[in-house]
Amino acid sequence: MKITDFAILFVIIFFPLFWLSGLHTDEQSQASSLQISYTTALRTASQDAGQVMSTNEQQQYEAGYSSEKFFRADKELALQTFLNTLYLNFGIRGDESAQQNLLYYIPAIVVIDYDGYYIYATENYIGADGSSNARHTWHPKKPYAYSDAQGNSIQFTLDHTVHVTEANTGEVLDGQAEQLANETDIALLDQMDTFEQVRRTAIVSSIQKDLAYYINKHNEYASRYGISYTFTLPTISQEEWNNSINDIGILSFLQGIPTGSGYYNNYALGGGRLVKKTSWLGTVDPNSGIKYAYPNGCKLPAPAQDLFTDAKEAAKSGYFLRDCRNPLIH
Repeated sequence: MKITDFAILFVIIFFPLFWLSGLHTDEQSQASSLQISYTTALRTASQDAGQVMSTNEQQQYEAGYSSEKFFRADKELALQTFLNTLYLNFGIRGDESAQQNLLYYIPAIVVIDYDGYYIYATENYIGADGSSNARHTWHPKKPYAYSDAQGNSIQFTLDHTVHVTEANTGEVLDGQAEQLANETDIALLDQMDTFEQVRRTAIVSSIQKDLAYYINKHNEYASRYGISYTFTLPTISQEEWNNSINDIGILSFLQGIPTGSGYYNNYALGGGRLVKKTSWLGTVDPNSGIKYAYPNGCKLPAPAQDLFTDAKEAAKSGYFLRDCRNPLIH
């Protein structure tokens, strides 16, 4: 067989493989770009919502009036701001049909208030024609409740203010845990290190449990609209959970949007008094193959592959930090 015959045979056999590989690479690149766009939109919407949550009209609800963390979260304003920013970044502002379709991919939003939390999730309702329909709605506020082994009831807040009910006497007390320790026999109030650990665990566990329930429940409604994706509560690190209950805030979820051969699944936290951070984009230098991260807004040498909340997160993921002028950041 001539060399030219071998060359032709090689092309016939391997060209389809190279072509398919190229298609897969392009698909991965497009999916990665979509993932970053969606994450940017979700985080921006959550940050905007978090910033307006602490807007209070009455002085007694302003932080510092009775506690450093005593804000009353304006959940309606937060939701409106979140959705407005999200619709804007998705390019569907003014398109009610597209907005409704996007809501199908938002299984839950939780607003973390000073003394409890609200969950915005889907529920059934009966329409005017008697048919069963689904819509997003606020569910009743749930306090940060806890009961000890003796049956004493404690309602926590985002600081050390508590509302307690003694099991033996039925006496109800309100105030700082340290001060109430001398007025009640509730052992937890005497041990502040244990109190803080139990407080955080109780708050996080309650929110996790309810979120898991409502997100799983969302599957029933999503299937009505042809969404085959299975909604579940994503894994959230303990550090992020702890950050979420340091102050009032909003925790939002966006899941199930097709991105190439996969699906988008993420969440974002917006705090009432969080300082807005610059996000970082991770990419790979096309010449050296080295992973670099740049502040969002910089011109990148190659398409972005990852999005990070800050420089520390990018560095922990193995990226070298650079600024917009490209020198390494030391």
